[in-house]
Amino acid sequence: MKMTDSYINPLIIQRADPYIYKHTDGYYYFTASVPAYNLIEIRRAKTINGLAHAMPRTVWRKHDHGEMSQLIWAPEIHYINDKWYIYFAATDTTALDELGMFTHRMYCIACDSADPMVGEEVWHEKGQIITDKDSFSLDATTFTHNDKLYYVWAQKDKAIAGNSNLYIAEMSNPWTLKTKPAMLSKPEFDWETKIFSVNEGPAVLQRNGKIFITFSGSATDENYAMGMLWIDENDDVLDANKWHKLDHAIFQSDMANGLYGPGHNSFTVAEDGETDLLVYHVRNYLDIKGDPLYDPNRHTMVQPFTWDDEGFPTFGKPVPFNIE
Repeated sequence: MKMTDSYINPLIIQRADPYIYKHTDGYYYFTASVPAYNLIEIRRAKTINGLAHAMPRTVWRKHDHGEMSQLIWAPEIHYINDKWYIYFAATDTTALDELGMFTHRMYCIACDSADPMVGEEVWHEKGQIITDKDSFSLDATTFTHNDKLYYVWAQKDKAIAGNSNLYIAEMSNPWTLKTKPAMLSKPEFDWETKIFSVNEGPAVLQRNGKIFITFSGSATDENYAMGMLWIDENDDVLDANKWHKLDHAIFQSDMANGLYGPGHNSFTVAEDGETDLLVYHVRNYLDIKGDPLYDPNRHTMVQPFTWDDEGFPTFGKPVPFNIE
């Protein structure tokens, strides 16, 4: 049996922006956007397939009003300096601003307990992650390199056309930026500017002497696809000029097999501790009623990927569904 056949796909239905983290306790932890965009849940299991049947545990709910009261998007769970953190985006209104955009900002909740599944009582709010611009921002992730913690996210710059660009900054702690943000990428190529000009959903992969950042672009329908940046691990990650950006999508819709808009990915490792896994969401139909954002049927998928002779990841195509 091929490993691609060993995973349930879709792994979890109606979970967009999926994030899977394998912890030192042997569990896989999963979180993602829920269709109602009203809370943050996590689930865990000893195996990837076990996540499909694991009971979700709500760890935080949106506020009744004010900030963090609407459209809770794209949570990610991280374990940093022996504590748990979840990064997410939220807003105070479903209305669009004068630029026709949502009004999200980025937030963080933290858990001091060794067991993040205990419940809402062990999670507390650290507040908004403040950047140098007060504008639409979302999809934060973190990584550690040379004992320094870095934050990567998407944000709107009103002086730049499009919805969002990608930025990086060093952090002084897991909820505070230490350095001025550096812009790593803006929507510029055809694949990332279809209907909407978007760079969002960054995910970090550190392998083979390089640091890779995958990200998603274009509208959230069948045009949604993934691109990639990379840098040599010995270069300064805060120097935007040291990063290289591919001019093409590296993972996109498979129109022939009915797999549409793969993206907003994360990375984890298989049960063998060696095989790298791509985690992403996808749809299996084109006929979306209304705004694709409010169509709940973006499903979590998992598949292994390989590496080429130059040390770059090769993702192939979205794997077919193996359950109905």
